[in-house]
Amino acid sequence: MATTMRGLTQFIADIRGARVRELEEKRINKEMANIRKKFKDGNLDGYQKKKYVAKIIFTYILGYKVDVGHMEAVNLISSPKYSEKQIGYLAVTLLMHENSDFLRLVVNSIRKDLHGNNEIDNCLALHAIANVGGSEMAEALAEDVHRLLISPTSESFVKKKAALTLLRLYRKHPDVIPAAEWALRIISLMDDEDLGVVICVTSLVMALAQDHLHAYAVSYTKAVDRLNRLVIEHEYSATYAYYRVPSPWLQVKLLRLLQYYPPSEDPAIRSVLHQVLQTTMDNSAEPSRNVQHNNAQHAVLFEAIGLAIHLDTNSPLVNTAAVLLARFISSKETNVRYLGLDTMAHLAARAESLEPLKKHQSTIILSLRDKDISVRRRALDLLYSMCDIDNSELIVGELLRYLRVADYALREEMVLKIAILTEKYATSYKWYVDTILRLISAAGDHVGEEVWYRVVQIVTNTEDLQEYAAKVVFEHLKAPTAHESLVKVGGYILGEYGHLIANEPGYSPLEQFHILHSKSQFCMAATRSLLLSTYIKWVNVFPEIKPQLVLIFERYRHVLDSELQQRASEFYALAQRPEEDELLQNVCEEMPPFPPRSSALLGRLNKDQGDTEDKRTWIHGGKDANVDRELTRRKTLIQANGSTASHIAIGAPSTQDVMGSLVGLDLRHTEVANSSERPNLAVGPNIDRWYEKLMFSSEGVLFEDVQIQIGIKSRYQGHIGQLAIYIGNKVPTPLTSFITAVHVDDPDALSVTFAKLPPNVIAPRTQTQQLLHIECKKAFSTPPILTVSFLAGSHQTTSIRLPIVLTKFLEHVKLGQADFFERWKLIGGAPRESQSIFPVTLNNAGQLDLSKFRQVVAGHKFNLLDDIDPNPNNLVGAGVLHTSVEGKVGCLLRLEPNKEAKLCRLTVRSTSENVAKEAQKLLQKSLTTDT
Repeated sequence: MATTMRGLTQFIADIRGARVRELEEKRINKEMANIRKKFKDGNLDGYQKKKYVAKIIFTYILGYKVDVGHMEAVNLISSPKYSEKQIGYLAVTLLMHENSDFLRLVVNSIRKDLHGNNEIDNCLALHAIANVGGSEMAEALAEDVHRLLISPTSESFVKKKAALTLLRLYRKHPDVIPAAEWALRIISLMDDEDLGVVICVTSLVMALAQDHLHAYAVSYTKAVDRLNRLVIEHEYSATYAYYRVPSPWLQVKLLRLLQYYPPSEDPAIRSVLHQVLQTTMDNSAEPSRNVQHNNAQHAVLFEAIGLAIHLDTNSPLVNTAAVLLARFISSKETNVRYLGLDTMAHLAARAESLEPLKKHQSTIILSLRDKDISVRRRALDLLYSMCDIDNSELIVGELLRYLRVADYALREEMVLKIAILTEKYATSYKWYVDTILRLISAAGDHVGEEVWYRVVQIVTNTEDLQEYAAKVVFEHLKAPTAHESLVKVGGYILGEYGHLIANEPGYSPLEQFHILHSKSQFCMAATRSLLLSTYIKWVNVFPEIKPQLVLIFERYRHVLDSELQQRASEFYALAQRPEEDELLQNVCEEMPPFPPRSSALLGRLNKDQGDTEDKRTWIHGGKDANVDRELTRRKTLIQANGSTASHIAIGAPSTQDVMGSLVGLDLRHTEVANSSERPNLAVGPNIDRWYEKLMFSSEGVLFEDVQIQIGIKSRYQGHIGQLAIYIGNKVPTPLTSFITAVHVDDPDALSVTFAKLPPNVIAPRTQTQQLLHIECKKAFSTPPILTVSFLAGSHQTTSIRLPIVLTKFLEHVKLGQADFFERWKLIGGAPRESQSIFPVTLNNAGQLDLSKFRQVVAGHKFNLLDDIDPNPNNLVGAGVLHTSVEGKVGCLLRLEPNKEAKLCRLTVRSTSENVAKEAQKLLQKSLTTDT
């Protein structure tokens, strides 16, 4: 640029040569005047516009206000020359804010560059959108950015920029991005060959999945598969090996993404994950001498430990992790200590037992005095999370001692956490009051209103505590200085319960008055108002000090503060009423107990901690806090979705249940779609015919179109089954980003899992096999759905029913005529009998198609019993349904076709009415369908 624009070079040289600011301003004003004149005269070519706009940009970067050149920058964007277009885009991103009216003029130019075939122009446009990205621009161009991201013709570096631009737009304007609609197409890019693209797309998926968990559920399998290829199979180019660690940034993102979802029940996925995590921990067992290698390895390791904790806190992996963490919190490196303490806090938030952590309690307490404040903060969080009934007094005592020397940035958070722990794990009410008053005395201005409110509430509601609290607060007020919060607590408690100690030596009414009133002169108006309320109560219960109290009211009647003046005037009038008047007694009655309510302290703590773009999957505060958080989150989501299918019971919090204060808080707004949401099924006469035939046969074609063919072969024994799915690619190009998923309506009744992770590419004109393991737990009525999606030019998705029906789990039973009819009568009629009469079609010879009837009944796994029914046309069958939860269920059937009436009566009896209805429905469907 400097070699082609001599005027700009000279201008920059003049600015740098200015010895004082006045000379610099003079030179800039002169240049700006010249530029205005040139723009006003017009007739400038592209080179001149570029040069003058570049000077304006340089002036703006120096910090001077610029009010010229916006229109010329807009015009430069439309230039076909790269150098001019680049300066135009640079000016737009620097000089214009997201609500600028000029941006409306550049939207069409940006869209044109997005649609163009020049990758450099694409990137300039994406930079502008990401940097400026107002709501109007986001609405107008989000679709175009998405198109550029998913286009098979886009270069890798364009896809990377497009993914990050969409991420930027989503964070600023989430409503503009149809995240659920674009889910499968975006997830498919996680299989891209370029790991740079995968890193950028994973960043985008992480942001979208946090708010649309169900829509992005397929990303779970993709993340596991990619981790397996990176860590186990070492499928990556040397470019992405950072100090011998394969793409650590991608690994960290994938491990974090997996923590957003509940642990998978699929044994294949769990096995691969366990292998990945075990390998990661083994690789980090011995530290390297290379600092960069250690940093990369530790970044992956800590995220892997976080995932291991998320999956199962009782696994051997977590035990290994606990040993590693103990080593890390004593490390000489500040970053390692920080991450070790943070990850240990995650373990404390999930673990069933805190005993492994308590072994290192002294080390953690020492970390409170670390030279780095971030490490001190993490140590505080960890102590807060690992506190329980056994070590509460020790931890709270240490925190109170440290509070006096703690950083001011930490004190308010420490006060909240000490107050929460003191209330939650109080071994006695006396210890609670002592600790909280020590806290208020030590913390001073860092004590929020919520702390002393809570003390007052608990003392008021606990009768046995009131006398002790009055004595203790009186002793604390004897100190030469007392913080205002302590004066408020003292004013309330002595006003309500001072009479309980008034007859004891050293606690007379006059001494209570002197000690409390001596502190009032240093207090704010609100505190003095509270003390006036204390005094009027004392007028009622301590008549011996009434003259002193009336004198106070008289004095405060003439202050400038209106609230104090009004309160003093009203109390003065009350105090002057005759002693036999009951009004004063009624007004000054003892406060009744507060209604049961939860503590506001946790709400305040959660609010102070705030939220980040990358949301945590856990909170500080131990296992109970995280369980309550999860219950609250599910309850909120279920109410939001209008679903009543929840089996989660959430009890009302008790008075002392501080964890109940999480109820109703907005803890991470995560959307989880109703699990009963079914994929949209592919339709067509052949699809239905193939499915209905496979209901009573073990192999055949399930789906076929011009691109793929899906066939199945199955076998069943007892309640267990195996289903092999053969997927063939019929086209001469590979099917990439191949995803297969199975949706089961009722997982409690039927389990369907893949034997191993499905492949993500099917080569041209080849076939791949996927094996499903099936378990029937109890009777079910809805078959599972197989969803197949892939890229073949465009993104294709097909959902079809799998022919896994209840009768597949029947086994033959041999019965004689007498046994059959005995059991038939024993089961009896309705409701354990299901019967239907339906029309049948005769064959070409005008006869009943008995061979088809026999094939259907036998295909549904009933044992055909001959010589049972005297009518040779009637069919009799018997079978036993095997389930892993409900055990064995007997099932008998009679099929009675009538040639003359062209009708058939089907009767099924079973020891389970649900099994009888389902078997009858399946048999009738197969008998009436022309397959």
